[in-house]
Amino acid sequence: MVKYLGKRIFYIILTLFIVSTITFFLMKFMPGTPLTNQAKLTPSQIHQIYKQYGLDKPVWQQYLVYLAGVVHGNFGVSFQFSNQAVSYLIGSRMGPSLIIGGQGMIVGVLLGLVLGSLGAVKANTWIDTTSTIVSILLVSIPSFVLAVLLQYYLGLKLRWFPIADWGGFIYTVLPTMALAASPLAETARFMRTEMVDVLSSDYIELAKAKGLGKVGIIYHHALRNSLIPIITIIGPLTVNIMTGSMVVENIFSVPGIGEQFVKSVLTNDYPTIMGLTIVYCAMLCVVLLITDILYGLIDPRIRLSGQSN
Repeated sequence: MVKYLGKRIFYIILTLFIVSTITFFLMKFMPGTPLTNQAKLTPSQIHQIYKQYGLDKPVWQQYLVYLAGVVHGNFGVSFQFSNQAVSYLIGSRMGPSLIIGGQGMIVGVLLGLVLGSLGAVKANTWIDTTSTIVSILLVSIPSFVLAVLLQYYLGLKLRWFPIADWGGFIYTVLPTMALAASPLAETARFMRTEMVDVLSSDYIELAKAKGLGKVGIIYHHALRNSLIPIITIIGPLTVNIMTGSMVVENIFSVPGIGEQFVKSVLTNDYPTIMGLTIVYCAMLCVVLLITDILYGLIDPRIRLSGQSN
């Protein structure tokens, strides 16, 4: 396992290096500059600012300086947000994003497991049909559209929840519901399909012949084996949560890194864009690593040492 983890960590570092390199040079091809909207600045002032941030140096020198900073956790200084360190901006906004993203994943996956299991156990009944319809509807509606609908009906019309801002658990309910829709639908769909196949397997028939109760068969045999493919989609579901949160955070005025990323793109804030891109990539790599570890824990037949071969 140690050998496997070492190999995966090496690939994570290599991935982060490639992503940071590509992002850096892509920033150089973006139209405009961080000072495009600063019409009041004189040429001498612009030159002084460029010199202050090292933008007057050749691109290869800027790249080496930036890469050295990234290695030490220094993503530079924001051009637009009061000259604050990018690492501070990301750190101060990470909490709200992790809260609504984590809640969205947990709620979506758990409800999806329940919905998919009910659909499989009650296959070809009205419960199964209802489960399928709900999954199709939730996977078809983009998270930002669902966010606006929730904001209008549950926030504005019924006044059950605040429509925007950030102040406590109640402010996280609507963003969580909007982000949970996609993992709920995908988990329910995969769970229903896999459990239907498992329930028709020979070892399930053998368990029935031994006199095991229906609840025991579902819990000890069908459910555990059906969870294996669900673990494999946690990575893609997490990506959907991360990308969807960018728009959802703006809709609900959540002070998270998604909102920060959108603002940074609009203002050509290169250091913040690059820092957030690396953070997103690192989060995804860690999630994929955890997914592979969980995959091996759920199915004892899968050995991490075997995956490293």
